[in-house]
Formats: sequence, structure tokens, C-alpha cells
Amino acid sequence: MQLGTRWNVGAEPPERLPETMVVAVRGVEDDLAAESVDASTWRWTLTYLEGKPMVELDDGTSIHLDPLGHAQVTDPDDAGSED
Repeated sequence: MQLGTRWNVGAEPPERLPETMVVAVRGVEDDLAAESVDASTWRWTLTYLEGKPMVELDDGTSIHLDPLGHAQVTDPDDAGSED
């Protein structure tokens, strides 16, 4: 059994998080900073689904690994908008 964890935006992600996901987390954080979003109180949550890591930000942004091991970022603003 793998336990998840939480960490603050801008803090060091857990060491067990795959590098491709760390890069994606940093990319999301960089985008927030570029948009001047105050995420100073936001946190990431790491959980495991069927043994695979998934991270979610307090605003609903999520990152998971695709079958090839690439990080996939899902923006909550894009979810469910199929116009």
C-alpha cells in the first residue's frame, strides 16, 4: 500500500514522485505565477490509483501518467467543455 501526501505550491515535491510529474508540477506553478495567481495557500495532493501516482492542486488541476509514462495535465477549466 502506498500512502499519499500533501505539499505547498512552490515547495519541493515528494522524492518518490516521478521526474516527469515533477516537471509538470513546476510547469503548472510557473503558469500560475505568470498569470499572477495568488496560490500561496494552495497545496498539491499526491494519491495513488491502482499503484500509479496522481497529483491534484486545490483548484482542481490534476496530473497523471499516461500509459507511456508521460505526465498529462488536466485543467479544471477545460473539464467537461466540449463545445
